[in-house]
Amino acid sequence: MHALQVGLIGDHNDEVVAHRAIPVALDMAAAACGVAVEPIWVPTEQVGDGASLAEFDGLWCVPASPYRSMDGALAAIRVARERHVPFLGTCGGFQHAMIEYARNVLGWADAEHAETAPQARRQVIVPLLCSLVEVTDAVHLVEGSRLARSYGVNEITEGYHCSYGLSPDLREALADGPLRVCAVDDADEVRGVELDGHPFFVATLFQHERGALQGRLPPAVRAFVQTMADIY
Repeated sequence: MHALQVGLIGDHNDEVVAHRAIPVALDMAAAACGVAVEPIWVPTEQVGDGASLAEFDGLWCVPASPYRSMDGALAAIRVARERHVPFLGTCGGFQHAMIEYARNVLGWADAEHAETAPQARRQVIVPLLCSLVEVTDAVHLVEGSRLARSYGVNEITEGYHCSYGLSPDLREALADGPLRVCAVDDADEVRGVELDGHPFFVATLFQHERGALQGRLPPAVRAFVQTMADIY
């Protein structure tokens, strides 16, 4: 059986809970979809221009930023977006998917992350009003969205480990484009996005993959793997 190869874009650290959870989540999703999946870690400083990543069946930009190479992470996300490679981004992956979109689709070349560029004029990823480090919270999924279909419900509870989220300026800009909000919290803050016209491009600020460590199959990971299987 051909194993679907998933490039895990990030700097592997076994002390990061999400890094331990992701291979488990992929194994669970593979079993549920009746396929084999081979996760391959791709350090951000080895991404280069990202051209070689198009050979992967899927790309997952993983948590634990700042990355050793922000440019590498952004290049990988751009490859996934432009070449229609199934893509999942969680936590730092969500944040950098937003930066990539701001720079290369909206034309905001100066879009930055407040954590790595605290003096930048245009910060599209900014500190959250309330930190979400080791917090579990309610998430409201947009009815009919890919994320809502994967869960089968519109109201979920998921865990976070982050302190940064989307700026109001970038959220306003999303209203006119194909990258649309698909998940918000109780305060209507953005917690997930997905890209129309793409086989699978979903990014969440919450780390749904962590559920795998408690024996729960993360619905979004299953949907990600199923998309790869359907394409193959």
